[in-house]
Amino acid sequence: MPSPTIADFQQLIRDMYLEKDIARGVDGTFMWLMEEVGELASALREGTHEELKGEFADVLAWLTTIANVKGVDLTEAVHEKYGTGCPGCGQLVCICDDAEKP
Repeated sequence: MPSPTIADFQQLIRDMYLEKDIARGVDGTFMWLMEEVGELASALREGTHEELKGEFADVLAWLTTIANVKGVDLTEAVHEKYGTGCPGCGQLVCICDDAEKP
């Protein structure tokens, strides 16, 4: 099975959940994202590899849901922000000071 692209995943989430997501709105959806981030934090501390995979997938799905509700194309957003390298230093291998983001 070929790996889905960001666009494929965003469309999958859109097809499965868009009506519910729009009805819930950004605020409600953001709260679900934060709950999943908390579950990921717990799994990072004491979860199994399988639990980690599930929580990473959940966080990605809820983030994608918010992008869908707000009409943001994630492929375009990722390409614009990171397609030519680090947004801080512009290099493909980041050379930013460790005290700075990224």
